[in-house]
Amino acid sequence: MTSSVDELDVALLQALHEHPRIGDLELSRITRVARATVQSRLRRLADAGVIRDWAPTLDIAASGFPVQAIVTLEIAQGALDDVRADLVAIPEVLEAHVTTGAFDVVCRVATASHAQLQDVLVRIDQSASVRRSTSVVVLSELIAPRHLPLLETRATPATRAPAYRQESGVSATSE
Repeated sequence: MTSSVDELDVALLQALHEHPRIGDLELSRITRVARATVQSRLRRLADAGVIRDWAPTLDIAASGFPVQAIVTLEIAQGALDDVRADLVAIPEVLEAHVTTGAFDVVCRVATASHAQLQDVLVRIDQSASVRRSTSVVVLSELIAPRHLPLLETRATPATRAPAYRQESGVSATSE
């Protein structure tokens, strides 16, 4: 589902990103809108799939899995469901994306050691549907996963909460 976001939505998402355990009342204070507005906006964003979950963001390296790799796969034609099932069965596969270009699937994997990474790569290659894999070891994170800068580029002006002002942070009643 495609959903457009406005400046208030982005402000709410930014506040949630900066303060993940914040409550609706404090969100209403930060964004200078009514608590009911905050609640309805968050519900709408969740219903539209913009907010996918309320889970904490995990640091895989700090959790004991410092070795990460990007793995590209060339798969047999029509075997996407089989490859998905095989990858889901490997807990070290953190995510996988179907792509265009030279590779069919791109995965990110994490392990506790290089030896374990080798074992995971062998398990991936054992999938009957994987024709070829290529892997590169991640040395460091240059840019952490992020979404807000992209949303900010498409945010429309806030329409439902006239008191909200992104630029000034001042409510309409005090102008």
